[in-house]
Amino acid sequence: MSQPTSDERTLSYVMAFNEAVRQSMRADENVFCAGEDIGAFGGVFGTFGGLQKEFGSRRVVDTPISEQAIIGLGVGSSVTGLRPIVDLMFMDFMCVALDQIVNQTAKLKYMFGGKATLPLTITTAGGAGLSAAAQHSQSLEAILCHIPGLKVVYPSNPYDMKGLMVSCIRENNPTVMVKHKRLLGMSGPVPEDIYSVPLGVANILRPGTDVTVVSWGRMANESLAAAAVLADEGIDCEVIDPRTLQPFDTATVVASARKTNRIIVVHEAVRFGGLGAEIAAQVQEEAFDYLDAPVARIGAPFSPVPFSPALEKYYVPDAASIAVGIRDVLGRRAPGK
Repeated sequence: MSQPTSDERTLSYVMAFNEAVRQSMRADENVFCAGEDIGAFGGVFGTFGGLQKEFGSRRVVDTPISEQAIIGLGVGSSVTGLRPIVDLMFMDFMCVALDQIVNQTAKLKYMFGGKATLPLTITTAGGAGLSAAAQHSQSLEAILCHIPGLKVVYPSNPYDMKGLMVSCIRENNPTVMVKHKRLLGMSGPVPEDIYSVPLGVANILRPGTDVTVVSWGRMANESLAAAAVLADEGIDCEVIDPRTLQPFDTATVVASARKTNRIIVVHEAVRFGGLGAEIAAQVQEEAFDYLDAPVARIGAPFSPVPFSPALEKYYVPDAASIAVGIRDVLGRRAPGK
C-alpha cells in the first residue's frame, strides 16, 4: 500500500498500534492478547485500551507478573494454531524471559524440522526519554537481532506502526514489535482500512545525494530534523528507516551508500556492539570501493541510562549531535565555527 497523503485522517502512534490489533482481532478469531495489566487497565501506556471491553477477558488476558510465563503462553498457543500477541511492558524485561525467547520461541520451528508454525507476536516498549531509569529505558534490539528465528521491527511513525503490526500478526514466524515510548503520542496520517507494511523492506524517508543516514525508531525522526537543519547549509542528506531490523534490508542501504559515497548509522542503543556495527560491516563488504569516508556511527555512551532528565538528555543522541556527526563525515564545519 502507498504512503498516506497529508489530507488523510491522523492517528497517534499508540492508537495506530491499537487499531492494528483491534482490526486484526475482528478479522481473525484466533488472534488474542495476553500480558500484565492489558485488560481493564489497557496496558502501562494504554496501547491495549478498550480491547478487553470489546473482545472480553478470554481474548484479552491479564497475566501474572511473570515474563517467562507470558512468553511460554505465547509459544504454546501459537503452535496449536492460535495467533497470540503477548506483551512485555518494557524492553528491559526481555532479559527475564530470554530462555523462552532464545531457546523456545526462536528455535522451535527449527527443532521441529520446519513442520511447526509459530505465529507469535511479542510486543514491548523500548528507548529512553521518560526518566524511567536504567532498568526501564534500554534499547536492546541488537540482542534480539542476533537470535536466529526472530523477526524484529521498530517503527518510527504511526503509518508504519499500524502496517508493520498487521504484518507481524499475519506472519507465521515469531516477531518482536518494539514501540518507542517517546513516540507514543506522535501523530500522523494513518488510513482507516486495514493494511500491511511488508517486513524486511526499508523506507527512504528523505532522498538525498551527499550522505546516507540510517536510523530507526525515535532516531529516524531526530535524523530527519538534523537533515532539515543541514539542508540550510547546503548538505543534502538521504535518510533511510529500515523499519524491520531483522531481516535487514541491506540492498537499499548499500544502493544508497553507492550513490552518496558516505554513510552514518544512528541508534539510541549503546554505540559499542550496537546494530550500527553490523550495518557498517555489511556496507563496507558490499560498497567499500564507493565510500569516500569510513562508515560513521552515533550511539549512546557505554553507560546505563541515567535517571536524571538532564543527564538522560545528554545521553541520548538528538538532532544536534546527529548534525555534528554528519558534518564530521563530510569534513564540514558548522556555520560560524
